[in-house]
Amino acid sequence: MHSKKRKNIRFNDFGWIDCPELCAVNGVLDDISLDGCKIHYDAPVTINADDDYELHIRLSRLSSEPLILLCHPQWTNEDGGCTEIGFKILHSPDTSRLEGYIKQLHAEKKSAEDEFIPSEESCQFV
Repeated sequence: MHSKKRKNIRFNDFGWIDCPELCAVNGVLDDISLDGCKIHYDAPVTINADDDYELHIRLSRLSSEPLILLCHPQWTNEDGGCTEIGFKILHSPDTSRLEGYIKQLHAEKKSAEDEFIPSEESCQFV
């Protein structure tokens, strides 16, 4: 159901989700992209697939105010009392902040990949 090819890279990330409409306790961010995010709750959560939800995402890497994103549920999975939810991110108050954050994650990933690409000089066998 949620295994279709994505047009934007998802980044594994961590943050707290505050959305009283969904659950009284905070959820946890599992991954995020420009288009969507996956979150989970360590509790059963009832979601209305027709509603949009305002998620306040406090990212562990950002010390500033949480991102406020308007999201629409795409799928849910409940297993053993825990609930995973995949959201599509709609145009939101913090869309530009999200874009900047995703650019930062892209740059960090590229930098990490460049660091670990062995050069011909470092792969010489004696």
